[in-house]
Amino acid sequence: MTVGFYSPLPPARTGVADYSARLLEGLRLHGEVRIAPARRSREYDVALYHLGNNSLHAAIYRQALEQPGVVVLHDAVLHHFLLGALGPEAYVEEFVYNYGAWNRALGGDLWQYRAGSASDSRYFQFPMLKRIAERSLAVIVHNPAAARAVKAHAPQTAVVEIPHHFSSPDQPSERAIARYRESLGLRPGDFVFGVFGYLRESKRLATILNVFATLRRERPESALLITGAFVSPDLERALEPLLAQPGIVYRPHLSECEFWLAAGAVDACINLRYPSAGETSAIAIRLMGIGKPVLVTEAEECARFPADACLRIASGLEERDSLWSHLVLLTSVPGVGRAIGLRGAGYIGAHHRLEQVARQYWDTLCGYCG
Repeated sequence: MTVGFYSPLPPARTGVADYSARLLEGLRLHGEVRIAPARRSREYDVALYHLGNNSLHAAIYRQALEQPGVVVLHDAVLHHFLLGALGPEAYVEEFVYNYGAWNRALGGDLWQYRAGSASDSRYFQFPMLKRIAERSLAVIVHNPAAARAVKAHAPQTAVVEIPHHFSSPDQPSERAIARYRESLGLRPGDFVFGVFGYLRESKRLATILNVFATLRRERPESALLITGAFVSPDLERALEPLLAQPGIVYRPHLSECEFWLAAGAVDACINLRYPSAGETSAIAIRLMGIGKPVLVTEAEECARFPADACLRIASGLEERDSLWSHLVLLTSVPGVGRAIGLRGAGYIGAHHRLEQVARQYWDTLCGYCG
């Protein structure tokens, strides 16, 4: 069997590109995989399309509709992608296609107020998956929330849940990590929290910074490392005063090598997402995989993680108090973070290894060959 593989790939700075590059390695252990073969060619038996919620996937989305194959939904919300890809009339018609003519006025309102779509929960409540899900031979997702969203839009479509893969890295030495911490101005006794990945409204950074400021006043030995580019200049400007607080280190971009140094340097990872786009966080998988305790938003996207393998933070009105109590727990009770991290690593090692995931992909693709 030959697979046609359509996805952004490095050097594109996206999580999907990094994910796809590693998956490609795993799939090629099972058979031939050709990257983006010509449209309407006979160079492959089944196409695998990787879709996310941004403009990098526009051509892939169009081809997946024209030449159906197996689609991987890295985000189970394509609403923001379609807001950018369509004009006002086409957008409203697409909204009606998904949710019925009685919602035409709502579609018009959502188009009009689209400037706030990054943080307005309404845009996450309407994933707009119907067209691609109905057209595809099958849809691969990474968690139960995404599976449910696809089924709600296309009940007849086959949905396959395959875990997000994890590859154990060549982790830097303790000496290298200590030097890296020192280069960032972090003291040997600091308990360092980390926030990784692209910084958008849904990462709850304002809440994290405010709660950390309170923690720092009570526990001066706490520190917060924030890495990643802001996706919105407005958000960056709004948070600049909070980023200048004592104990906070900000790095706008990390190479792959520096990422693993930073991952080793933190004692815990804060990885909140609300509203969620139905995605499984590569950051959470990576940090859990190397044994770091990870704080995640309590949601269906994380339902497969055992209760004792991560720390779940409530969303909504309880978010701030929930985050505060868990930060206090980690900085007050010796060994609790390490114990949670070890259980997380055990779970990731048992269910998310690249070899296992690639085999599940290959077996799925074989079912739709030809």
